[in-house]
Order: sequence, then C-alpha cells, then structure tokens
Amino acid sequence: MTLIIAEAGVNHNGDIGLAHKLVDAAYQAGADVVKFQTFKAKHLVTADAKQADYQVANTQQQESQLDMLSRLELSFEAHFALKQQCEQRGIEFLSTAFDSESLAFLVNDLGLKRLKLPSGELTNAPLILEHARTGCDLIVSTGMATLAEVEAALGVIAFGYTAEIQVSPSVAAFKQAYRSEQGQAALREKVTLLHCTTEYPAPLAEINLRAMDTLSKQFQLPAGYSDHSEGITVPIAAVARGASMIEKHFTLDKTMSGPDHKASLNPEELSQMVAAIRGVELALGSGEKAPQASEMKNMTVARKSLVANGTIAKGEMFSVHNIAIKRPGSGMSPYRYWDLIGKAARCDYHEGDFISESFNE
Repeated sequence: MTLIIAEAGVNHNGDIGLAHKLVDAAYQAGADVVKFQTFKAKHLVTADAKQADYQVANTQQQESQLDMLSRLELSFEAHFALKQQCEQRGIEFLSTAFDSESLAFLVNDLGLKRLKLPSGELTNAPLILEHARTGCDLIVSTGMATLAEVEAALGVIAFGYTAEIQVSPSVAAFKQAYRSEQGQAALREKVTLLHCTTEYPAPLAEINLRAMDTLSKQFQLPAGYSDHSEGITVPIAAVARGASMIEKHFTLDKTMSGPDHKASLNPEELSQMVAAIRGVELALGSGEKAPQASEMKNMTVARKSLVANGTIAKGEMFSVHNIAIKRPGSGMSPYRYWDLIGKAARCDYHEGDFISESFNE
C-alpha cells in the first residue's frame, strides 16, 4: 500500500492546541503518518534572509524569514505530547529536522526510526551525513534538484550508512561509497526518494510526474511524490503511476495566516484524497490479464455462438448463408465457423438452434 503522509508542517502556527487538532484530523482522514517540522529558527536562517515570494503572498506580510519562522517553532517539549497522541491514535509521528540540534532531539529523545530530508537540505552535505549516521530510514525529497545532485546526496547517505566513524568525509569518499556494493545495498534497504516541485502551489505544467519514474529507474530505489499542487488530482495520478509514498500538506483552515495554508488541503479534502488513493490501489490490481470473478457470470451473456440462420436439413451443406453468429455464448465458439463451411449437417436444425456438430481434431 502507498504510505500516505499528511504534512502538517508549520500549519499549527506555533499553537500546540492547533497541532493536536491537526493530528486528530490526519488520523480521522485515514493517513498513515502525520508530519511536522522541527527547527530552531536561529539555526536555520540568517537575520536578514528574505521570505520566498510565495511566503509573502500567502502571509500578506513582508518580514524576515527569521521573524516568520520564530513564530512557527514548536518547542521540543511539545513534541513529546504530539508523539504520545499519535501513538494513542495509531498514526505514525514524523518530523523534518532542519538543524543538527533538532535532528539529535528527534532521534535521541523522541526515538524516531524514520526521518525526512526536505528538498531544501539536499545540498546540505553535513546535515545529510548526520541523518545517515543515525541509521534511520530516510525519505529524501528532491525538489529543485538535478539527477547529479540527487546522486551526490545519495553518495553522502551511502557513506554515512557504511563508513567507519574514523573515515574522513570527502566528495571522493562519498562517490566511492555510492559505487560500492555495500553502499547500494544500504540505500536499497533504507532510502525512499520523493519527486517534488518546490513551489506553493505548484503549477500543473511543472509537476512533471514522469520524473518520479526517472528517479526510480536511475537509482533503483522506491520513489514517491511530495505534492504542492492544488487539489487532490495529482497525488492520485502519482499513485496510479506507482508512487510508493505520497506526502501532502493539510490545514484546518486555508484562510488562516501562514506560509503554507493556501497550498494545503482542508480535512475533508484530505479524507477524499486518502479514500481516492485507496480506491486507485484496489483498481490497479495484480497486473495479470485474466477473467475476473465478477466477469464470469457475464461471459455467456456477452459472447456469441454459432447458430442456424434458418432451417437446415440433415445432409445440407453449411454455408455463409445458413450459419449465424449470435448471443448467448453457451454454444459452439465462432472460432469453429470455418470448420463448418462446406460440411454436411449431421442433423436437422431450426432457426436459432445451436450448431452441435462434432469434429475430428
């Protein structure tokens, strides 16, 4: 089954009460995972880092990233209650760490076994290495990236999983780890790639879902899709193309102030997306081309048989004029049509009778 990650992100606006409501909404929608973002704003951006255009548009407020992100931090203490709530609901708690302190907290204090590397950190080799050295399974988002950048990041991950701690990191060592049999085995065991278009909302003409196939083929790893488009059409299409994982932002209210609310699903839409994905999974089936159980009863109704097209006397030759092909399909197969032509009937037939001749094979 496709793993469905409901991305709460920072849509709690720094309010722990809203964060708990987001967990409940994700659970009620049927998501497998609810994901937050863990960071210390002072470690994440410089004091004069500017907002992205979409952040200005969505918040209707021009300020520094530091000011915006400082309001969106969740305290480390708040994470414990959220994780406990997830355990009680039976939904996995996940969070993205954007700095070393936050990563150490998620692994050492919260005990997470799966981590998410966001697209913006794909070129942050030191943080990628810290993620890999935890030994956790990694979900690696690839928005804004080239194949070469994805391969470079996978090299860091392969090195982190396999190299002895005393081995010095270097670009050459990363490449060697990536090419090694041990490194490739570790990647196959622990890494899932996510195709992504890093824009909020992402325009349909730039979604490029086929790139998900390219990632899977190029790196021989499971590939999924992190969606920033409007609505639920694209993630459903991604599942139909074989996505192993879907990540989608959601919010309690799209009209709330904040950078991601407008490009998120509301709880009802999240429920619709989950239901549609589960329906697509059922419809995909096994791939074997064979009659389905529900079709069997319709075979005789829909298919045809060879029948007399009028009265045929015993000894009369079968011809294109006195043989018809009509429903139902419970008589002789039309494939025997040419075997009959020019042969003498062995009995009398009335119009509409099934032809019941026998043949020597």
